[in-house]
Amino acid sequence: MVPKRSYNGSMNTAAVSLSIKGVPADLAEALRRRAADNRRSIQGELMHILETAVRPRPFDAAGLVRQIKALGVATSRTSAKMIRQDRDR
Repeated sequence: MVPKRSYNGSMNTAAVSLSIKGVPADLAEALRRRAADNRRSIQGELMHILETAVRPRPFDAAGLVRQIKALGVATSRTSAKMIRQDRDR
């Protein structure tokens, strides 16, 4: 069997249909707005939310460093100084 590409480009050999019942109207409307903002169908937006929440992502240390630098977070050098002093005893 040749795998088929789904609408989002992933390779699927078997698909499962899910159903969510009893969704509050305000939550459904928020989902519609979010999907429209992202230029996706509601189905596409739900798939994106699920993939983001469930699929493991590799740790991006360089990206984390960039985010921290962008926040302007600074650390004091006291801890490093204390460790050096303790080590040099």
